[in-house]
Amino acid sequence: MSLVFHRIAAMVFFVAMSLGFARAQSVESFYKNKQLTILVYAGAGSPYDVYARLLAKYLPEYLPGKPAIIIQYMVGAGGLKVVDYMNRIAPRDGSLIGTIGRGLPFEPMLGARDVNWDPLQFTWIGSMNSEASLAMAWNTAPVKTLDDLKKTELIVPGTGVGADSEIIPRAINTLAGTKFKIISGYKDTNAAALAMESGELAGIAYWAVSALMVVHPDWVRDKKINILFQTGKTDISFLPGLPKIRDSVTDPIDKKALDFLLAREIIGRPFVAPPGLPADRVKALRQAFVDSMRDPELKKDAERARMGIDLVTGEEVDALLKDAANSPPDVLDRVKQALGR
Repeated sequence: MSLVFHRIAAMVFFVAMSLGFARAQSVESFYKNKQLTILVYAGAGSPYDVYARLLAKYLPEYLPGKPAIIIQYMVGAGGLKVVDYMNRIAPRDGSLIGTIGRGLPFEPMLGARDVNWDPLQFTWIGSMNSEASLAMAWNTAPVKTLDDLKKTELIVPGTGVGADSEIIPRAINTLAGTKFKIISGYKDTNAAALAMESGELAGIAYWAVSALMVVHPDWVRDKKINILFQTGKTDISFLPGLPKIRDSVTDPIDKKALDFLLAREIIGRPFVAPPGLPADRVKALRQAFVDSMRDPELKKDAERARMGIDLVTGEEVDALLKDAANSPPDVLDRVKQALGR
């Protein structure tokens, strides 16, 4: 028994010393000659992929140790696969971050089924922009305006349970009286865009302005689409005068419910890491993210690609999510009703 006890004690001591060394290891020595992985929940060539690749180009310069960065894809369910991987499997050492759908962190607050994670426990690195989104109909569709959309059904794509493409138009139908008909099963909005061009779909209910301008600037330039409304609070500089869907909602609780749903737009392109990262690596990742977003060359690259850049820090994402989680019960109940839950 004594021999067994001493062996166990020695093992415990060794593990404790190893953990202590790992925690004491400097950020620079940890990342030096290492590889940092960025998981992307959407497909190659998607706006989320484009933003992730832009970040990957500059982040190593500002992260101590200058690790190599690779992009990996984990497509599905608006980012739930990425979240599940981070929550259960991924190393919690700062060697992996990911980008997920901006609406996903709000799902646990609404009691969504099969969403077993706490966004307040995850490590938010920051977001590359805040933005408004657009609802649009192809030029041949009978729906031309927001008023038409309140009278005539418009067939639009859904890209997964919990994805903005499904939950936002469903809620807007309830809160603003629109008539989106959501067809689920599209891999991502890029695939849906091709389907709309081929006539399979009549419109897209919710697509970020920056994404549209990155992937299909010709749609606006050549008037291939009719933009039905935008979701922001202020005019879009190069698309002035668009109807604001917020103005179509008059009930005070409904307005707050829509504000809750559209709060996700403040964290337009979020990057997140697993829970439980060492504090010094969290600080380093967040600072490197901020420095990358402020790099003049990154801004030039983004401008050339028509990508909106509007830094939201990891601390600001944390604060926004905590505020949303503390929303009054009557507002959360109305959100759930609007989503049919």
